Amino acid sequence: MTQHHVPRSGIARIGVLIAAAAIVVAACGGGAATQAPATQAASEAPPASASAPAASPSAAQSYKVGYISLGEAIPFVKLVSDNIKAEADKAGVEIAFCDSEIDAAKALACAQNLKVQQVQAVLNFQLFEDSSKEVCAGYGDLPTIAIDIHQAPCEVAFMGADNETAGKLSGKYAGDAVKAENNCTYEAVVTLDTKGAGATTLARMNGMIEGFEEACGKIPAEKFKSLDVGGTTDQAVTKFGDQLSAIKPGGVVVVLSLNDDMSLGAFAAARTAGREGELRLAGQGADPTSWKDIACNPQWLADTAYFPERYGTILIPAVVDLLNGKTIEKNLFTKHEVVTKDNVRTLYPDTPAC
Repeated sequence: MTQHHVPRSGIARIGVLIAAAAIVVAACGGGAATQAPATQAASEAPPASASAPAASPSAAQSYKVGYISLGEAIPFVKLVSDNIKAEADKAGVEIAFCDSEIDAAKALACAQNLKVQQVQAVLNFQLFEDSSKEVCAGYGDLPTIAIDIHQAPCEVAFMGADNETAGKLSGKYAGDAVKAENNCTYEAVVTLDTKGAGATTLARMNGMIEGFEEACGKIPAEKFKSLDVGGTTDQAVTKFGDQLSAIKPGGVVVVLSLNDDMSLGAFAAARTAGREGELRLAGQGADPTSWKDIACNPQWLADTAYFPERYGTILIPAVVDLLNGKTIEKNLFTKHEVVTKDNVRTLYPDTPAC
């Protein structure tokens, strides 16, 4: 497996970064946080010397790392961010934080503001793979650990889903369930996608389709509907609702969704149309918004768990190793598991009662 490192001699020359909505996490005893709007000019950014953390036994020296969040309004992302901040605090790593708010222009603004801070590496979770070259350049192509979406050309490691495997797990479960129910008889298979994320979501969705087809055979072209929903509940309500109205009622509609937000939107649209019982859904993420439905809604067949609440436990040690001049693996995959009504309460004891 290819590995990467940053030589010690190069660390001191790595440029200065700020998160446009900077939250500085101090090392020992919880430091103060500073914030700035995403559109703030780089020249107005807080001085790099402010709120510098003390040295920690966990790191060879004090480091400052930029973090671009995909969008804190998405529960999965908020769990990732919270764990990054918590693990950084334990390790004595200062985090400069910026929420890109699922917006390519805001991601670039974050990168441009990060450039004026003394950040030595970046954890990059911005959504739009086709904007990654500009975003990387915006913060000076600093060594980057990409989170769930590839970030060429500055990416030296990828942390997140083993995408094709993750997709296949819940897709196969859905296919097996539909085969057991009615020998794979359905009106349509609808995919809820986020195409702007590029190769990442393509691999994940291809895995879901492959898993479903492994159980039920190739999906006929006339029954396959692919929707670019952008990852949000609101868009899913509208776009899936429109698609559902074009599908003959009364049969089974298989839904393969790339995140729980879109899954919730699909169910909301179907509920409004009085057709919730037609859905057979498999999703991705298994964040807390999905737990009750997985446990109690027989139409929500399965999710693939990514355990976003553990991302920081992988990312922070990796970025510290990187800045200490050690090699890190190119792919830092999270562990995946299928979550169903049979195991959701075991994996997540806080699942609400039905």
